[in-house]
Amino acid sequence: MEIIDVIDVIVNSVKNIKLSSILDILVVSYIFYKSYILIKETRAEQLLKGIIFIIILIPISKLLNLEMLYWILSNTITIGVLSLIIIFQPEIRRALEHIGRSAFNDKHILEDEETMEKVITEIVNAVYNLSKSKTGALIVIERLTGLGETINTGVKLDALVSSALLENIFVVNTPLHDGATIIRNDRIVSAGCFLPLTSNNNLNKTLGTRHRAAIGLSENSDGIIIVVSEETGVVSLAVNGNLTRNYDKDKLKDILIRIIRKSKSKKSNFRERVVTWVKKTKNNK
Repeated sequence: MEIIDVIDVIVNSVKNIKLSSILDILVVSYIFYKSYILIKETRAEQLLKGIIFIIILIPISKLLNLEMLYWILSNTITIGVLSLIIIFQPEIRRALEHIGRSAFNDKHILEDEETMEKVITEIVNAVYNLSKSKTGALIVIERLTGLGETINTGVKLDALVSSALLENIFVVNTPLHDGATIIRNDRIVSAGCFLPLTSNNNLNKTLGTRHRAAIGLSENSDGIIIVVSEETGVVSLAVNGNLTRNYDKDKLKDILIRIIRKSKSKKSNFRERVVTWVKKTKNNK
């Protein structure tokens, strides 16, 4: 009889679920999922596990009348809110910037196919000429996240992307060779820029300042950062906090085109879906 009552309660609950409730659950689930993806494999993940452990211990200590432990844990959580904001500052910034990369952004990421092919070809040619001569280089391709603050740390330029100019910028002992060059659409907008270094201590100790700066910027933006090693001439790519190495000329060109096309596709598809939804809503009214 009890089992039947339980089944009846479940059936009635399912019948009473509204569409808004389902939407509410899906939205909250998606937020939790994206939050986990953002902190995955960062120091925030380990801290989160510690917080969950403390939260589980609080009711247990209360139940067992462990008054001193309960007092310590309760006050730790109270004071910890402010501490978490300070500790998680890099992760919070990443999350907010991720949310801010709207599909309605006015920037155009090399949307013209012919221009995109030309710009990427010029970049790849420059990178491999620099690689052959073992000339260190750091090239950033801006996507949706604006890099205005980083651009302002360097010398502003406004020149069409060309392999000759990029190679000239990174010639050893010239004023701009040590910083990063930033490309927006089909133009070189700034050179000699300073990038934030990554705080990840688990990286290969052989990685130099250029590689750490590339990873640092990729952790705080959706930019594509290309690095040429001064010691070995090896070409690396930093995207979304990850560094991959040993690209040959064709592989680098292919991956750059695919990343930019994917960005355009996501932006376009999301925009089209929202516009369609808005039109349907208006028609239904």
